[in-house]
Amino acid sequence: MFERSDVSAEAIPAEVLQSTQPVLMRGLVQHWPLVQAARRSDADFCNYLRGFGAETRLALWRGGPEIGGRFFYNDDFSGFNYRHAIGTFGALLDELLAGTHDALYLGSTEIDTAFPGLRQGNDLPLRVPNDPLVSLWLGNRTQVAPHFDLPDNIACVVAGRRRFTLFPPGQVANLYVGPLDLTPAGQPISLVDIARPDLGRFPRYAQALESALVFDLNPGDALFIPSQWWHGVQALDAVSALVNFWWRQSPAFMDTPLNTLMLALLSLRDLPAAQRDAWRALFDHYIFDADEQTAAHIPPAARGVLAPMNDNSARMLRGVLLNRLNR
Repeated sequence: MFERSDVSAEAIPAEVLQSTQPVLMRGLVQHWPLVQAARRSDADFCNYLRGFGAETRLALWRGGPEIGGRFFYNDDFSGFNYRHAIGTFGALLDELLAGTHDALYLGSTEIDTAFPGLRQGNDLPLRVPNDPLVSLWLGNRTQVAPHFDLPDNIACVVAGRRRFTLFPPGQVANLYVGPLDLTPAGQPISLVDIARPDLGRFPRYAQALESALVFDLNPGDALFIPSQWWHGVQALDAVSALVNFWWRQSPAFMDTPLNTLMLALLSLRDLPAAQRDAWRALFDHYIFDADEQTAAHIPPAARGVLAPMNDNSARMLRGVLLNRLNR
């Protein structure tokens, strides 16, 4: 189900919103005023956006011409090859239209907060468990390394062309993931340059490519990216933008599993092999293979953290963990 031509923006079906595979939806948002303006010209697109907060001050990434639009680490991995800058939205639009040689990237800027009114006419009425977070991404010819996100995601291209390269979650060992605790935007990224992969340095990436899905999107097209699918994004034009909708299918009280991974590095990874195997059996039993029989032998009132989690029990468990970690 990689491409659907029968999907309406007014009623995206549940089998798309709950899919575990990517779904390309050509022309899903071609009726949006944002897209119509972009199809006329870059100037019309930028002038349309300008009406929603030209004087709003925003944080963006700026890299010199030498990075070739690829936002990444610096040579010794002590930091990054770009800097954070603050400026007005109008100045960013002007610079994009002028054809700057710098790489500019306004990432994940919440529309309701930064651009009041923009969602009117440029929205998707999604039937999802939690209200989606709706963000604008804007820049020129840039490249973001493959990474994964915890929420499900519909990425709607509204200006310029974008190339998405997607990998299933099981390809993590072939993507040569960088540091977990120093990342450009909070999520670990692949160290492979998807535009010019160095298979001498990263030979297993060839195996990842065998499972890769590549989608080229034009303004008006949308792509559903399931939770935890790795995706690298290349913006191919001088003015490029997308609007994305993020939501989680899990309850809001659940923490990110990335915290669990960090704690496992602290407490499990360096144990002797036999002890790691013992803990693997416990995790399989209580987490990965858990079902209604896991705690059925315990009276319901005595199941504690083995009972179905809710907001109150999650808050209590979080307090217990904080106390233990702070000892």
